[in-house]
Amino acid sequence: MGNSFGRVFRISTFGESHGKAIGVIVDGCPAGLEIDEAFIQKELERRKPGQSKITTQRKEGDEVEILSGTFEGKSTGTPISMLIRNQDQKSKDYSHIAESFRPSHADFTYQAKYGLRDYRGGGRSSARETAARVAAGAIAKLLLKHYGVQINAYVSQVGEIKLDKPYQQLDLSQTDSNIVRCPDAALAEQMIGYIDLIRKERDTVGGIVSCVVKNTPVGLGEPVFDRLHADLGKAMLSINAVKGFEYGSGFAGIALRGSQHNDEFYTEEGKVKTKTNHSGGIQGGISNGEDIYFKVAFKPVATIMQDQASINEAGEAVTVSGKGRHDPCVVPRAVPIVEAMCALVLADHLLLNKLSKL
Repeated sequence: MGNSFGRVFRISTFGESHGKAIGVIVDGCPAGLEIDEAFIQKELERRKPGQSKITTQRKEGDEVEILSGTFEGKSTGTPISMLIRNQDQKSKDYSHIAESFRPSHADFTYQAKYGLRDYRGGGRSSARETAARVAAGAIAKLLLKHYGVQINAYVSQVGEIKLDKPYQQLDLSQTDSNIVRCPDAALAEQMIGYIDLIRKERDTVGGIVSCVVKNTPVGLGEPVFDRLHADLGKAMLSINAVKGFEYGSGFAGIALRGSQHNDEFYTEEGKVKTKTNHSGGIQGGISNGEDIYFKVAFKPVATIMQDQASINEAGEAVTVSGKGRHDPCVVPRAVPIVEAMCALVLADHLLLNKLSKL
C-alpha cells in the first residue's frame, strides 16, 4: 500500500507524526556488513528538527533503537528493524484543523481517499516519516561505502538566491559547515539571512537540493521500466514537498544540438570514460561510471503563519490560521533525506545487478 520501497534492498516505514514512534524495517541487507550505530545516529541528527533558527523548533532527539537484524555489530542477513520514538508532540496545535483542510496539504486528499485522517501534524503524510528513511539510508550508505560509492547533496538554491558554480568547483566537505548546508560560505550567509527574513514575515520559501554520486559501478540500472534515473526520480518525488527532479543536462539540454550534447568516449589507463557528462552518468538507464548528478526542487512549506481561506469537511467556507512549529524553508533538513533516498536506490540496484550475469 505504498509504504515499501526497493526490490532486493527493501524498506518499509511505519508511524505517524504524533504517534508513539516512527520506524523502518530494512530487508535484504547482506550479512556481514558492519552496522555503525554512531553513523546512523549522526545521519539522523543532520535531519532532526530544532537544529537552528531557520528550522522548526520541535525538539526531537531522534535517537534510533536497533531492535533486530544485527549481532556483535554486524548485519545477520535478517530484517533490520529500527525505532525512533516521538517525544515532543504538541497535538493541541492542530485541534483547530480537525475538520478543516489546510491549503496545499494532504488533508483533503487523505480524507477523500480513506474517509478519515489523523490531523495531528498531518499524521502519515508528515515529513516526520522521513526520519525513518534517513535511518535506512544510513545502512545503505554503509553498504555503498564498502564499494567506494560516495554521495554528497547540498543546497544550491533558496528562492531566487542561486549557486551557479558547477559541483566540480565546490568543496563539498564544507556542506555541513553552515546551517543552510550550502558549500559556498558567502552565498550561504545570503540564504540564511533570506530564510530568516521569510520566517519573520510568517511565510515560507522553497529551494533546490543538488546531489552528486561518485565512483558508481558501471552497469547499475535495469531496462526498460526500472532504469536507474527513473528509480532515482521516483525516490526523490516520494519525498514530501518535492515538485521536480532533473538529472544530467536536464531541461537545459534541449537548447543544445546533438553534436554538442553527445558524450564522446575515450579510454584512459584502460578505463572507458566520456569527454563530457551531459548524460549525468546514466545512459540507456544504466550507469556508465561517470559522476551521477541531479537536482531536486522543493516547494515552499505549505503551513504559513497567516490566515488563509479554505473549506471544512462540510464544504463550508472557513479561515485557516497557521499554528505549531514548522520550517520556513525545508531544504537545509532535506539534504540528508535526498542522500538517503539516493543511497537506497543505488544499494538496491547494486545488489540487483549481481543477478544480471554469471
